[in-house]
Amino acid sequence: LARLGWTIGRNVQIDTRWATTNAAEIRRHVTEMVALAPDVILAHGSLTVGPLLQATRTVPIVFPVVSDPVAAGFVDSLSRPGGNATGFMNYEYSLSGKWLELLKQIAPRVTRVAVLRDTAQGSGTSQFAVIQAVAPSLRVEVNPLNMRDAPEIERAVAAFARTPNDGLIVTGSAAATRHRDLIVTLAARHKLPAVYFERSFVAAGGLVSYGPDFIDQYRRAAGYVDRILKGEKPAELPVQAPTKYELVINLKTAKTLGLAVPPTLLARADEVIE
Repeated sequence: LARLGWTIGRNVQIDTRWATTNAAEIRRHVTEMVALAPDVILAHGSLTVGPLLQATRTVPIVFPVVSDPVAAGFVDSLSRPGGNATGFMNYEYSLSGKWLELLKQIAPRVTRVAVLRDTAQGSGTSQFAVIQAVAPSLRVEVNPLNMRDAPEIERAVAAFARTPNDGLIVTGSAAATRHRDLIVTLAARHKLPAVYFERSFVAAGGLVSYGPDFIDQYRRAAGYVDRILKGEKPAELPVQAPTKYELVINLKTAKTLGLAVPPTLLARADEVIE
């Protein structure tokens, strides 16, 4: 925003609230935010955008990250949002198939894959459907695992991880982010090669991630905030897909799992953690 001419304390004020995935806290913060009558609200993810749209249909809302804004009812269409919300998608669902391809590249012996998903969000089901469609061509059996809470995740992963040729894919959701450390720990405990949707999992000890660059998403969202502050309407700003993806590999984790990362994959990586 500073690059676009906005300076805190001079011509812009920014109020911030954090609520992770606590629904009650999110609703409380939403009430507070709307009561401030801001010129625009930046909201990360469906768990915040949904309650905001229940609270206001007039205050402009920009989301830097949402999985499927049309299916969620946040916008009428990607090209013409039509309401008071617009922003940027996490990814197109076809990306989900690349996670399975990536897992087979880095761990070619894998024949059974658990797909950890949040069934409370429609995007979790859609991501699994794409992975399931790609699986036969890679000769892999895929199994959905639900992640409502920590005990369920722990039970499901332990029950699945029975053979040496198992793997794990963690689909994008707020629940996965909330339970990131647990999921990474379980993958290590059960010696599961795992592909994640976001870099922070690999920085925390996960094997590999492929997904949108969230920093780039926020930079682009700042552009939409700027345009709205200058008078444009969110209804007329199209929802956009990511333009920058990043592949991150943790070599230390690969070594612990006894995996040799193909040189071609290492050459493609945007970041290698050693």
